[in-house]
Amino acid sequence: METRTIVLSANSAWNVANFRGGLVRELLNAGYRVVVLASSDRHVDRVRALGCEWISLNINAHGLNPVDELRVFARYFQELRRLRPVAFLGFTIKPNIYGSLAARLLRIPVFNNVSGLGATFLRGGWLRFVTKCLYRVAFSSSHRVFFQNEDDQALFVQEGLVHSAQSSLLPGSGVDLVRFSPGSAAGPHGRPMVILMAARMLWDKGVREFVAAVRTLKERGIECDARLLGFVDAANPSAVPREQIAEWQREGVVTYFGEVDDVRPMISDADVVVLPSYREGTPRSLLEALAMGKPVVTTDAPGCRNVVAEGVNGYVVPVRNSVAIADALFRFACLSYDQQIAMGMASREVAELRYDERLVIGAYLKGLEELPPRAAKAL
Repeated sequence: METRTIVLSANSAWNVANFRGGLVRELLNAGYRVVVLASSDRHVDRVRALGCEWISLNINAHGLNPVDELRVFARYFQELRRLRPVAFLGFTIKPNIYGSLAARLLRIPVFNNVSGLGATFLRGGWLRFVTKCLYRVAFSSSHRVFFQNEDDQALFVQEGLVHSAQSSLLPGSGVDLVRFSPGSAAGPHGRPMVILMAARMLWDKGVREFVAAVRTLKERGIECDARLLGFVDAANPSAVPREQIAEWQREGVVTYFGEVDDVRPMISDADVVVLPSYREGTPRSLLEALAMGKPVVTTDAPGCRNVVAEGVNGYVVPVRNSVAIADALFRFACLSYDQQIAMGMASREVAELRYDERLVIGAYLKGLEELPPRAAKAL
């Protein structure tokens, strides 16, 4: 029997290891040979441990040099022509664009996943115009373009970047409800309230507003232990400088834990999880918090507001509003212990009902089954 190869590509090994592991395992279980193309980082061994093959692809997620961009496209074309996969699965902006363009030339079916719009798209100017043109061409013949929230889907359809019939909604990247599950709840205790923000250290994630909200909360007399978790993406124009984080630590307003491979102990120890992001696809950090039975506070922004039922499993606040975040956290702190636990239980129910990773994996497997046999023979 001929081996059916699937090529999966994202901008980094970190992205694949943290967000696509379940999909890779199920594709392998379904009999596919899975090859991953992504930039190398310290998570390559985690990707290989999934059982797939690894090809290093030097993608500068924030690079704008036309020569370098053409080299990335050429490398995609070279590898896809050599591998002749039955489908190309693209994640993140540049793999979605350059990988899809190369696959289109080679008549390889494409599945795209738009996990967020990115700073380039959101900030406007000539770069947004170019990105839109590239998306329009790259997605024009995709078999399926998955979106993680209705706002992004509607925007791409209205802008003519995808056809409505091509597009489908997914519940984010989904979450493994077995791996991320509630621990045994501790009884009421006298420790300060533990507030966790888990995200890349970017201004666009709302780090500034989070820190300001914690200051306000402490000024109101609420004892709290505020924690930041996530790596500093220094190449990103929106990166929070390490010096700034160190200053906040010296001030005593937050504790920074950097990057960890397993976030579960940090989530488990938190009383409430906060993400004041300006815009998301569907934030994985909040899905993991829901699955582990944690109340959440997030913004009324695309991708964020979808995960919260106001006052039931958390609170939704305006974007870029630190006072509103502080108010929400103050309301949470004033709840009884039993009310806080009930809010966490509601989060778990939301995760089970809407964000099970199996829903995402099922959508991909169904899409692959829909491909006509001639799609593979034509290669």
